[in-house]
Amino acid sequence: MRRVSVFGSTGSIGVNTLDLLTRQGGAEAYQVVALSGGRNVDLLASQARSLRAELAVTAHEDCLPALRAALHGSGIEAAAGQAALVEAAARPTDWIMSAIVGAAGLAPGFEALRHGTTLALANKESLVTAGPLLLAEAERHGARILPVDSEHSAVFQALVGEEMEAVECIIITASGGAFRDWPLDRLATASVAEASSHPNWAMGQRITIDSASMFNKALEVIETKEYFRVDPEMIEVLVHPESLVHALVGFRDGALMAHLGAPDMRHAIGYALNWPERAELPVARLDLAQIGRLSFRAPDLARFPALRLAREVMEIGGTAGAAFNAAKEAALDAFIDERIGFLDMAHLVERVLAQMSTRQGLGNITVSLDNVMATDAEARALASEFISTGRI
Repeated sequence: MRRVSVFGSTGSIGVNTLDLLTRQGGAEAYQVVALSGGRNVDLLASQARSLRAELAVTAHEDCLPALRAALHGSGIEAAAGQAALVEAAARPTDWIMSAIVGAAGLAPGFEALRHGTTLALANKESLVTAGPLLLAEAERHGARILPVDSEHSAVFQALVGEEMEAVECIIITASGGAFRDWPLDRLATASVAEASSHPNWAMGQRITIDSASMFNKALEVIETKEYFRVDPEMIEVLVHPESLVHALVGFRDGALMAHLGAPDMRHAIGYALNWPERAELPVARLDLAQIGRLSFRAPDLARFPALRLAREVMEIGGTAGAAFNAAKEAALDAFIDERIGFLDMAHLVERVLAQMSTRQGLGNITVSLDNVMATDAEARALASEFISTGRI
């Protein structure tokens, strides 16, 4: 029986992962080692009971009593906190879904790789902040990383049977988010509620807002560079409002290989879960005749400065990715709390990057786990200072 764990099981990726596990036999087909979540302990406990997990972990230590109460009598172990997440990732498994949002997913992912497991990576921040380190860790321990972002899964699939030397470009698509057709001057007054509504995808609030600001796509540009080990100049972004073409790979003979599918994360999750085979998935099939047309356009960098910042991060190198991600997370928190405006997020991230690059020489810092976490902490502190003093 295949042993699996799902980190971030109560988020949108985690819920979809458990849906597929359940459809493919649930506890009768899989031995679920560990599930982890945040403050939604009732859902976490329900998931653990349904799949007869060995362990359920909440990231928040103050939620442990509630989790224990919800699991009372089940025989399922309960734990809480970052150390418990890392310990859970160390338990032997064949396959782990890493879907914890943000830099918090970095340490559990590293721990899983040290045990030679297959890591299905939905936590894009791991590659953005410590890509070379993560890939080296996987190689060192004979582990495998499979991409779960829809774009990177699409690229991965388009490359099956191909040599990277033949690749000329990688094109990842973006829906453009909630504000893709808004007048630029209206963005300054965009509300949290407006930014939290995606036209195509059903996702969590944070990633939906990141889609509206294109910070999500900026992270994915960096992720593409790190995972596929290509030059930044080879990576392109196209706005594709229909969200049906997830990525394209261009080859030196002029051919473009595109991956199409309905906007449903179970495509990418299911591919990673069943790789190297394909299994039947409960996703919509495309009727191209009914769709009729697909449209593409270049992104407006004035509207989406996050894409420009991603290019700067790749040029700087070192721990710039960690600073970029941390500042982005701090900016997003501040926007959700209505302490800054929508356009202020990019301004804040740019300011943090500029000051840290000048003061600490981010490009010269060796990418180690300790240095990544130190850069992360410094960037968050600096972003907090800028927000509190109004210097955005």
